[in-house]
Amino acid sequence: MLRLGLCCLFKDEAVSFRTTTVKVLATLPRDRQLLKLSEICLHNAINLKLALEAVQRLGIGAFRIMSPLFPRMTHPEAGYSLENLPDGEIISGTLETCKHFALKKQIRLSFHPDQFVVLSSPHPAVVANSILELKYQARLAEAVGADVINIHAGGVYGDKRAALKRFAEVYNALPESVRSRLSLENDDVSYTPGDLLPLCEQYNIPMVYDVHHHRCNPDNMTIEEATERAGATWKAAGLEQQCHISSPRSGWGNPAPRPHADYIDPADVPDCWIGRQMTVDVEAKAKELAVVRLIEDLKLLGQTSC
Repeated sequence: MLRLGLCCLFKDEAVSFRTTTVKVLATLPRDRQLLKLSEICLHNAINLKLALEAVQRLGIGAFRIMSPLFPRMTHPEAGYSLENLPDGEIISGTLETCKHFALKKQIRLSFHPDQFVVLSSPHPAVVANSILELKYQARLAEAVGADVINIHAGGVYGDKRAALKRFAEVYNALPESVRSRLSLENDDVSYTPGDLLPLCEQYNIPMVYDVHHHRCNPDNMTIEEATERAGATWKAAGLEQQCHISSPRSGWGNPAPRPHADYIDPADVPDCWIGRQMTVDVEAKAKELAVVRLIEDLKLLGQTSC
């Protein structure tokens, strides 16, 4: 049945994640930089465990881990590895605990790197930095047992076909640790399911179907068709299908439906998703409150979610 997922942060739960900036780190000598980063990374690893415990307690079946769990790790000047940090062994052990907990409780974990990760860019430096970030995400995914690193196709750059060709060339050169987890999502401006599915089918890349994006940026495919074809890409990869859902903040009659609402309108859940075995990340401003409410709404409709 539907496995509903929470994205990164909480509204009411006592779970928090810390970060820092390169500007702040630059004011410190290297030993103090590493000490500060170690404290932040340990805090975030401990709070990841708290996040998984909260997710399990609330009956939520999936959790998207924030991309900068270990902030500035890939920065050319402030970057580091866990081995460099005073608390590195404790941090690694905490991640291992998170991995075992998620496996035991059947909580599916994923990552969704920030928009600056663009493999279709015509600029080599952007692509190089994107690959570096994806390698970092893959190391984290391996450490915690996450099976998905989801990205967007990027910009069109005046030629959608050429952009997707660049994406494919870069994808083929990625290390297996990244390719085995990488998925591609349709967006609300540039790339529809119809744009991405031929690429995903050709290169065996699972496609995350975002139904809100599809409603904002439609093509000639129906929701049912997009769901089925996207589902086939996950089946080919031997993974459970993953989709995203949101509701528009000001309703579908508003000329700007892209911003997300606090909660999900149950009417926005496609009928063809009900009873389907897949993960659905709930992208809503009320965070865990929205996921819990949607779980209850689906139960009231006579459906089961987990």
